[in-house]
Amino acid sequence: MTDVVPLIEALTAVFGTRAVLTAESDLEGFVEDWRGRYKGRAACVVLPSCTEHVAAIVRLCAAHGVPVLPQGGNTSLCGGAVPADIGIPPVIVSLSRMRQIRRIDAANGSMEVEAGCVLQTVQEAAAAQQRLYPVSLGAEGSCQIGGTLSTNAGGTSVLRYGNTRDNVLGLEVVLADGTVWNGLRVLRKDNTGLDLKHLFIGTEGTLGIITAATLKLHPLPTHHALAWFAPVDPAAALQVLGLFQAACGARLNAFEMINRRQLELVIEHVPERRNPLGELHPWHVLVELADTGGGDEMADLLQRTLEAATQAGLIVDAVVASNEAQRDALWTIRHSVSEANKKGGVGLTTDCAVPVSAVPAFIEQATRAVHALIDGLDILVVAHLGDGNAHFIPFFTFDAWHALANPGATATALRRVVNDIAHELHGTFSAEHGIGQTGLGEMAHYKSAAELGLMRAVKQALDPRGLFNPGRLLP
Repeated sequence: MTDVVPLIEALTAVFGTRAVLTAESDLEGFVEDWRGRYKGRAACVVLPSCTEHVAAIVRLCAAHGVPVLPQGGNTSLCGGAVPADIGIPPVIVSLSRMRQIRRIDAANGSMEVEAGCVLQTVQEAAAAQQRLYPVSLGAEGSCQIGGTLSTNAGGTSVLRYGNTRDNVLGLEVVLADGTVWNGLRVLRKDNTGLDLKHLFIGTEGTLGIITAATLKLHPLPTHHALAWFAPVDPAAALQVLGLFQAACGARLNAFEMINRRQLELVIEHVPERRNPLGELHPWHVLVELADTGGGDEMADLLQRTLEAATQAGLIVDAVVASNEAQRDALWTIRHSVSEANKKGGVGLTTDCAVPVSAVPAFIEQATRAVHALIDGLDILVVAHLGDGNAHFIPFFTFDAWHALANPGATATALRRVVNDIAHELHGTFSAEHGIGQTGLGEMAHYKSAAELGLMRAVKQALDPRGLFNPGRLLP
């Protein structure tokens, strides 16, 4: 067993006691996830303030043979940001002190930021220059850029702007031997060999530690038109999506669907959240258009499309946001689902994506499969319908969860039947949350030997000693 004491002493000698945390009380927020479902052990937590410090930490850890776990805002929904309970407890490298926005080039549509920058801070800095960084999700007030890069985060604007990978021009990464790769490109075209940044986006810190990124910016929309409506069912919602795509093109910014039980939980557990419509319908959709001009025209387009959908028998009720306050209130409902679910019980969040056309079938078949295991179990659905990512969540009250004879086995079985349906529909079990601890068994189950072999070959090439975030991504 490797003795971590000499390493901690070496780290403290270099960085001081204020940057090296060892007391159990100081480690609590780093070794347990925000929902309290995963907890591990760490040798210590180190708080670097620059890339050179990260490189020095990696070199010291490598010299002592101790694993390294990079950590951002610790907002993972699949246990990806806390230590795995295997082998030597890792050194957690928290990037939270690295929050500098290094530069913004509005004309080039790019900004260079450090990995510890909070997503919302990045969005606000871009907006101050009349630019948009479009990645948006419920945890944007606490998640960090490095974490969104490591999981290739999606969110509510993927329909128009793509996921995180599509909004990155370059990276700065500390490699397993402490070498710093400066790949902070600002170009949209660079055909000089392998595009190395994609090795590190979405690989959860298993190949290197992202310390900074050049992000792609877009024109800042100045006008929005938003509605909340109740479709007859998911198949009808899909038809309404088609109407909006045909009528609005690139102006269609978001198309988010939740079911009634999910909305009920938000209303029950998050203060000041109310049902936007007259009654709680089985299904609810938030649709938003956005552009840099033509506000009145866009509002008319939204209204006409809703009317066409209503006349076609696809929508039973709708409300249009008439001002910015109403728009914010509707988005706040959508962004409150994780908070509500944490307070209301235990939701077994899944992260499936299927072809957009198959989302209604996925919801129907997954519901049948779950109820075949536990009849009548509550189901929550939070779907980014426009990109095919449907979070299908078997949900237990706290009492029901604690009454289970084997909660772990039950969770595994329920997730597996949901993921099986996605697989049968040519989908995936992981769309935007990452693999973390929850998805390791699914990687082994669904990925072919060829795929896993290629991934292991890349891991061996970049981290031959397996010190970066062990027990993640690769089963």
